[in-house]
Amino acid sequence: MATDDKRGRPQDVVADLANAVPAVVRAAKRHKKSLTGSNFYADKLVQMRSDATIAFRELESGGVGDVAALAELLETTFSPSADVGTRRDAIRDLRFQLKTKWAQAKPSAPPGEEDAIFPLAVLAKTRRGYLVSIARQMNGSFVQGWYDSCAVMMRRLVEASILEAYEARAIQANVKNAKGDYFQLTELIALALSEPTWTLSRNTRASLPQLRDVGHLSAHSRYFIADKSDIEKVRSGCRIVVEEFLRHANLL
Repeated sequence: MATDDKRGRPQDVVADLANAVPAVVRAAKRHKKSLTGSNFYADKLVQMRSDATIAFRELESGGVGDVAALAELLETTFSPSADVGTRRDAIRDLRFQLKTKWAQAKPSAPPGEEDAIFPLAVLAKTRRGYLVSIARQMNGSFVQGWYDSCAVMMRRLVEASILEAYEARAIQANVKNAKGDYFQLTELIALALSEPTWTLSRNTRASLPQLRDVGHLSAHSRYFIADKSDIEKVRSGCRIVVEEFLRHANLL
């Protein structure tokens, strides 16, 4: 990633996620859903907290600020039970800490991690910190030889890029069930392949089922263990698919 582009830094991933929390809280309240229960909004908050925690761990490796203080602010920001005022103050203080004490933290990445599967510099252009975080884990897993982890994160990046395209065109209802939840990846891909709003390239149409299959096997198969060759087979397809959907989303 280019050193002058800060949008994909862990600091900014955490800040973007924290800024998005109030909207999730308000939406949950509007739909009378508990953030401590099992529903779309509660799951969304858990996922955001997970992504923020991963980015925070990268910040820790920079070793420039008060880790305990930042961890406490993260806990309050993403807590399902924090009251409005306490959460608001935590988000404000968190953003301040990230812009001051933690502004210069630069976690090191293993050689080749920046572009092992998908170039992080490309994803940084989307201004979607969570996409950079997912890809960083995907790339890092590949470099470390954790191929099942790589496949699962690759599956997640593909899913996220497809949803970005649907949301950008305000047709996300096409990929939601009667309860308003997004379909799982298998059905999502089937719908994306037949979506009349866009025309997918031949390479994307061929790659989508392959990416789906390796991701499913690594995530759900009891006996399947991915190896490097499994990832190599879909490596170029991942780049093609993700970039194409992000262009449909007008993010690139």
